[in-house]
Amino acid sequence: MTELSRRAAALRALHRPGDPLILPNAWDPGSARAVVAAGFPAVATSSAAVAEALGHADGEATPAAEMFAAVGRIAAAVPVPVTADLERGYGLRPAELVERLLEVGAVGCNIEDSDPRTGELYAVEEQADLLAGIRAAARAAGVDLVLNARVDVHLRAYGPAGERLAEAVRRARRYRAAGADGVYPILLADPAQIREFVAGVDAPVNVLARPGAPAPAELAALGVARISYGSGVHAAARARVAELLATVRAGGDPFGS
Repeated sequence: MTELSRRAAALRALHRPGDPLILPNAWDPGSARAVVAAGFPAVATSSAAVAEALGHADGEATPAAEMFAAVGRIAAAVPVPVTADLERGYGLRPAELVERLLEVGAVGCNIEDSDPRTGELYAVEEQADLLAGIRAAARAAGVDLVLNARVDVHLRAYGPAGERLAEAVRRARRYRAAGADGVYPILLADPAQIREFVAGVDAPVNVLARPGAPAPAELAALGVARISYGSGVHAAARARVAELLATVRAGGDPFGS
């Protein structure tokens, strides 16, 4: 087994319903090393945080070459599996996306089902075809990468509010059938709906940790298998830096001594 295959298998095994993999998303080698030093067994990137660190906006405004290079620096900096947030793939064909991902040492990826530029959701079958292509390309490359299919129904406020959960479940089931390892109904936060979603989808479920969402212990009790922090840690770090700089500008001691 190659090192990439070993890391992919290790990442997949960390997705345990009821004992979720917790991922405080990183944006550069330093933050990735900090995640590992804090005891987390894997590193996930945040497309928004990486884009900001590179001087770009989120929403696939980052050139693909820059995004993959940033993921590669992160993967090279840590001894644990790395999964990359790749938005909807930067317009790359599945084979090229997988080739680039593996070249930089990552063994998993998030792929979302709405257009990052317009916010429009893609048709279910079109998204399923993309996911199936990525799965087939990964198998052809000999590394069974961990494919996390993001479901953007709640993020994009798609359709009538009372029908969003059913639509999210429908999409998640189809993406699972197409080869996704896990599903990520981003912004789904109501505990009862999370429980229903978990029960309705035969796949590890990823939930975004954010204000208003259940705490990790409650998410574990609901059967969630993965908890991501998205760009939240990066935003908190930026806010803290702004506080320190304001203290310096005011002539104070930012270190509190």
